Amino acid sequence: MNFLTIGHRGVMGVEPENTLRSFVAAQAAGLDLIELDLHLSKDGALVVMHDAEVDRTTDGTGPIAEKTLAELRTLDAGRGERVPVFEEVLDTVKAPLQAEIKDVAAARALAEVMHRRDLTSRVEVSSFHDEAIAEIARLVPGVRTALIASRYGTDVVERATEAGAATLCLNIRRLTLEVTELAHAADLKIIGWVVNTQDHLRLVRALQLDGATTDYPEIKRTGRFTA
Repeated sequence: MNFLTIGHRGVMGVEPENTLRSFVAAQAAGLDLIELDLHLSKDGALVVMHDAEVDRTTDGTGPIAEKTLAELRTLDAGRGERVPVFEEVLDTVKAPLQAEIKDVAAARALAEVMHRRDLTSRVEVSSFHDEAIAEIARLVPGVRTALIASRYGTDVVERATEAGAATLCLNIRRLTLEVTELAHAADLKIIGWVVNTQDHLRLVRALQLDGATTDYPEIKRTGRFTA
């Protein structure tokens, strides 16, 4: 089985999350995919940051949606890194990407970039929100999509199927064998998050998941030996 390892916001366990520095480190570690998060700035730029506010990960305060890209560029995102935009990530690393979108508006902005740069084969789009997945699928035919869920039951399999997602990204703390078997029976891939310890890794391998999202590059090295 080809077990995928996905770098969570790059390798956020060792580098500032969602920065070019973190993405370069994830690629250097040989992780199969790099996961990142997208928000729209006040002037419509696809900004790479997890939270809707800049407070936690920069030296600034306030919502991303109320700041222009120029204003966001003045912030320190950790170790002197600047807040990147999606296009910069595309130019900086060559690894496949998993781009998480938070709403339909971000889906529309991302669709424009995907068409312009022909990214259907390189970028998988993920979201907690079914409607965002449905929108990107409508706008970018053939795009690969993943439904993310933190608190869920067996109904998450039906949700993913109805949204047209090929993959489920599931919180391993709530993962059960029943959900895993139902998902695989529906031909869905399952990625577990966040897998940061050997115990977590043994769990996802025992459940025969298709991959793991991790904060640490060491998971790539040990994952192939863990069953």
